[in-house]
Amino acid sequence: MSELPDALYTPEQVRALDRRAIEDHGIPGGVLMARAGRATWRLIRQRFPDARRVMVLCGGGNNGGDGYVIARLAADAGLAVDLCPFADPAGLSGDARRAADEALARVPSAAFSPERLAETDLVVDALLGTGLDRPVSGAMADAIGAVNASHCRVVAVDVPSGLSARTGQVMGIAVRAALTPTFIGLKQGLFTGEAADCIGEVVFDDLQVPAAVHDGMEPSARLLGAEALEAGLPRRPRTAHKGAFGHVLVIGGDLGMGGAVRIAGEAAARSGAGLTSVVTRPAHVAALLAARPELMVHGVEAGSGLAALLARADMLAVGPGLGQAEWGRALFEAVRDGDRPLVVDADGLNWLAQAPTRRDDWVLTPHPGEAARLLDTDIAEIDRDRFAAVTAIARQYGGVAVLKGAGTLISDGLCCRVCTEGNPGMASGGMGDALTGLIAGLRAQGFDTLASACLGVQAHARAADRAALDGERGLLAGDLLNALRSVVNP
Repeated sequence: MSELPDALYTPEQVRALDRRAIEDHGIPGGVLMARAGRATWRLIRQRFPDARRVMVLCGGGNNGGDGYVIARLAADAGLAVDLCPFADPAGLSGDARRAADEALARVPSAAFSPERLAETDLVVDALLGTGLDRPVSGAMADAIGAVNASHCRVVAVDVPSGLSARTGQVMGIAVRAALTPTFIGLKQGLFTGEAADCIGEVVFDDLQVPAAVHDGMEPSARLLGAEALEAGLPRRPRTAHKGAFGHVLVIGGDLGMGGAVRIAGEAAARSGAGLTSVVTRPAHVAALLAARPELMVHGVEAGSGLAALLARADMLAVGPGLGQAEWGRALFEAVRDGDRPLVVDADGLNWLAQAPTRRDDWVLTPHPGEAARLLDTDIAEIDRDRFAAVTAIARQYGGVAVLKGAGTLISDGLCCRVCTEGNPGMASGGMGDALTGLIAGLRAQGFDTLASACLGVQAHARAADRAALDGERGLLAGDLLNALRSVVNP
């Protein structure tokens, strides 16, 4: 993905930016449409110079108008063009109608068919724009299915058709593009959830609108840019000592789950925490010390045994391998009612869902299933709008919420941050435990709650990407830990 601005907007906000450009800055809508078409055409020639036959799928509205501009430019350049309208061009109006008339005067319309598709080098998707609010059906759905099945290279104009530009959810079926040029403002739905399988490379073009168009328009979310880690993790002073970087206490690891708390503890230490202690079942102490002697490991059989350890810690992480038995409940309640900031994950979140409470000094790190329990809903509802879900968790429970998944979201209840790094190899046991320890370790070093969550999520994802250079399938949390030290020393 090419370097992008960090500001993300809802579809409604982007339409408002369009209106500002037209009404407040005197840029005609037809000019913006022509610029979008030309920008897309330039990218097509750069990225796919071998394409000789192009199929352009045009819907109604301005997205279809962009497609008509591209079809005309392709024909002018001498390419064979199959221009396939999915809305009657005579029913278009305004700038889209003018673009259609100009294209159809140069290129006759053609009916979409699998046979035509089989002869195509490149498909331009200009079927549906950012206003989609219902599942795709009928002829458009059939065409999208055929395009996806063909494995033909696809350029999606502004947003892949069938993908919600607001939520990143596939609305029934969506185009799977190799390239998505997008304009005026980045749409938030391009960067989370199911969008990851649809967008390919995203390229942004502001269409030469003045920067003042964005004045007073607060982004709905922000991307964590490639340089965020470098800016957020400065080099340490040469006089540093372990007492300056905090003491993390990781709590979890019921019987049979000692590995989870070991992973979290090592991640906290690898993040740069000065000291890391672990509380687990006594049966796990010897194994954890043998595997990672730098950890201080304590066996505890009841919540009452935590008091002295809690007093010495600066930051707590609770949940990895905690379990849903009485032992886990007692430890969680002792931590929940204490006065130390904390990160809560896994079974800690499940205990929290059973007895909701609010704190402003914690980070909650649910996956969609845990998020559904926290909000008393189901996973499908979480996936329908990940932005709404993570914001609701942060507002209901306080602190900062991290909704894990493709395009992990971080929210303090006011604005979302989006991490686009990471890979499917992270879908394996222990990855969430590593994130828990990593965020706790950063918080112990003095970063505030939101910064700890953002830096932790991005470092976690980047380490996984480095570890996956040998392949995503079979990636383990231990591989991520091995890559982590170079990531937190940018």
